[in-house]
Amino acid sequence: MLSRKVTLVALVGVLATGTLAATALTGLAPTAAAAGTTFTASADTYVDSQNTTTNYGASQQLGVDDSPVKQMFLRFDVTGLTQPVTGAKLRIHVDDVAGAESGNGGTFRAMSSTTWSETAVTYAGRPPIDGATLGTLGSVARNTWYEVDVTSYVKGNGTFSIGVTSSSTNGADYDARESGATAPQLVIETGSTPTPTPSTSTTPPPGGDPVFVGAGDIATSGSGDTATANLLDAIPGTVFTVGDNAYPNGTASDFSTYYEPTWGRHKARTRPAPGNHDYNTSGASAYYSYFGANAGPAGRGYYSYDLGDWHVVSLNSETSMGVGSAQEKWLRADLAASDKPCTVAYWHKPRWTSSSSHAPEPATGPLVQALYDYNAEVILTGHNHQYERFAPQDPSGRLDTARGLRQFVAGMGGADLYGFGTIQPNSEARNNDTFGVLKLTLHANSYDWQFVPQAGKTYNDSGTGTCH
Repeated sequence: MLSRKVTLVALVGVLATGTLAATALTGLAPTAAAAGTTFTASADTYVDSQNTTTNYGASQQLGVDDSPVKQMFLRFDVTGLTQPVTGAKLRIHVDDVAGAESGNGGTFRAMSSTTWSETAVTYAGRPPIDGATLGTLGSVARNTWYEVDVTSYVKGNGTFSIGVTSSSTNGADYDARESGATAPQLVIETGSTPTPTPSTSTTPPPGGDPVFVGAGDIATSGSGDTATANLLDAIPGTVFTVGDNAYPNGTASDFSTYYEPTWGRHKARTRPAPGNHDYNTSGASAYYSYFGANAGPAGRGYYSYDLGDWHVVSLNSETSMGVGSAQEKWLRADLAASDKPCTVAYWHKPRWTSSSSHAPEPATGPLVQALYDYNAEVILTGHNHQYERFAPQDPSGRLDTARGLRQFVAGMGGADLYGFGTIQPNSEARNNDTFGVLKLTLHANSYDWQFVPQAGKTYNDSGTGTCH
């Protein structure tokens, strides 16, 4: 009979990511090891490729393996939290039977599906394990508790699914919720200090004015997003995106496969905007799930925050922008409430562009008009996979050096680059053979811009603008 005392006995190396900790624990009272609220799995099961139509929802054991293929599914319903989540750990127990141990405890990933049925899932009809990698366990011993840090996924109340796979032909076996005291658990710690959200001020990097850096049209199966993510590694500050974050369709799999390994390492400091490819997934649900609070209020796609002396507005060109629309009215109220002397706004589809691919987007006109009416300085956009800078213009596209808005097309984040067609009036700089990021340094009454090219390229564009 095992003691009910819980003792930390080993730190298991995490193989998949460098940000998570997996901990081995002995004993039968896992809830005593961490302060917080403990949720038992509301559903769990596994599937087996040798028995494609068999459901194992009532089994007391959960298996992961590579030959035959076994995959494990866990679901937790988190309710009643009243404070911000400061930590979340998945805790699972290796079964106390011979052969349950393994040299590979499995790879744990978030899942977009949260409505699968424990009593209906089979190998032939299993839900996809398609989200971000949360952690990987190495060797696991029988009759031992293990923890995986899932804080990046579990942000508050909601339903969360986690899928587990293994690359080992000698996989592990864990206890299911039907086992009772050793059922899978989710331990959530909360704190009284609110987590920063996009509506709050962001602290400038040490030693200077805020830096605002980013691009759009980013993550694909190519290498362009790797090149631009490498640039971000060396640039401090807040990262923006101007849409089409994960190709081709903005699915959870697109985000985990393409975005997460590159720009995803800067996710905590990223304030995104959505694009049309993000909305190829209904309601851009994977986009909002991936970025969470950093994308503003759930499902809306527009929000604001402050950086130093600048007011920053992220807008959504994939929903209604017309005069009197919810977004346009919100924008005007938001700008009226700001006490900052300078304003920058960003979204996906450009009001002006010289691209041969996507034409200028007149539907953004009401947003441009509102920004002009409140003396904003800069607009950042994407959609066309290239770089273009316009001189300050009024909403009709006329040169206006006194009050005009300077628009950048910064669609050089990683997707295949586009060509140029007819060059539009007031287009001052263009490039379509270099991936890169646009870096803005936000001073008290002015700003500097710089196109930072991928390694091995020499194109550059830089300058200074003043606030109105």
